[in-house]
This record gives sequence, structure tokens and C-alpha cells, in this order.
Amino acid sequence: MTSGTTRTHLVWDWNGTLLDDTHAVIQATNAAFAEVEVAPITLEQYREMYTIPIPRFYERFLGRLPTEAEWERMDGVFHRYYTEQRVACGLTAGAEELLHEWQRAGRSQSLLSMYGHEQLVPVVRGYGIEPRFVRVEGRTGPSGGSKALHMERHFAALAGAGGVDGFSPENVVVIGDALDDAVAAAHVGARAVLYTGGSHSRSSLEGAGVPVVDSLGEAVALAETFSA
Repeated sequence: MTSGTTRTHLVWDWNGTLLDDTHAVIQATNAAFAEVEVAPITLEQYREMYTIPIPRFYERFLGRLPTEAEWERMDGVFHRYYTEQRVACGLTAGAEELLHEWQRAGRSQSLLSMYGHEQLVPVVRGYGIEPRFVRVEGRTGPSGGSKALHMERHFAALAGAGGVDGFSPENVVVIGDALDDAVAAAHVGARAVLYTGGSHSRSSLEGAGVPVVDSLGEAVALAETFSA
């Protein structure tokens, strides 16, 4: 598949970006915290304190890193509760139209998430947007880490056979809701735009030194200005 009328390729994040699931994440986080007797937190607290890797995020509330046994228990509870809550989540306002318009203009886009790959693909398919992407990839291996190495593998696939014609990292814009999305983009030589509707507060995101926007429409509009 070719990148069409512009060389700019979008790499979308899923949770908190295309999927409006932040409240489900908060509920699942609080269920995990209850496992180690940590008081529930608010959305504002979550956005101010969130960091990667996740055990470091938990440390901010526990006062210490969780033990291996605690981490495994908390992670299991989180994913169980999240799976229950996710079914009520919809796509972020305007996301479906933006994906459609970008594809209709002959431009390419892909999806890379830290949500487990085996869970991600059927979920994306269920929202009816899988055909909008040249590639849909979720996390493989243990949860809780950074996106950088996953982004590296994603870019290698996009540059390979069956990927995007003329693919080049400097012509890629990563759109996500977390500081880790900006870190992962920088790791592979791409640009990033960060969206305030997900896991971080605006003030936290502004520390990344990349553009910060309040809607996905603004993110796409900025990506268009990056076009070569």
C-alpha cells in the first residue's frame, strides 16, 4: 500500500487516544490499588502522577515499588477489571471521521498500542475501523514497560515488504496521549503530537517538548502541516 498524496504517515495510539477509555482505566487502577490497600484516586490525580513503567506509577502511591508478587496480582486485577469496563467505552469524539478522511485522501496510517496484541486486534475490529490501518499492532511480552522497542519493531514492519511505500521515520507523526508516546517517537526519529484527553495532564505533557493539543482534530491538522 502506498502513502498516497503525502508522505506523512500517522501512527495512532489506542488507549486514551482513539479509544475514550480513561474512566475505565481509572476504575481498573483503583481495583488494583485495593489489592494493596491503597486509597482510590481521582482522574486528576491519575493524570498528574501517571508515568511509565507502570510499577513506577504504583510506587508513587505505595511509597515503594510493588514486590513481584504484588505487581503480578495488581496487574492481573487491573486487566480483569479493565476488560469488564472497556465494553462500555466508545471511540474518542471525531476519531472515526478523522481516520476515514485520512485514508480517503490516499494517506497511510497505522495503530500501535501497549494493549496486548491478541486482545487489541479483535477489539479494533469490533469498532469497525481495522480497514483504516495498514497495520494494527499491540504489545507482545510482559505488560508494564515502555513503547520504544515496540515502536522500533513497528517501524521495521512499516518499512518492509507489504508496508508503506517510501516509508521514512522523519515523515511519521505519532499521535498519543502519554509522554511515553513522545519518547517512543524520538527513539525512532519520528515526530509526535500529544493529546490531553487521556492519561496525562496538559502540564505533564508539555514537559515532553512536542506539540500538545486538546482534540484529535487538532492533532491531525498539525500532522498535515508537517507534510513534506
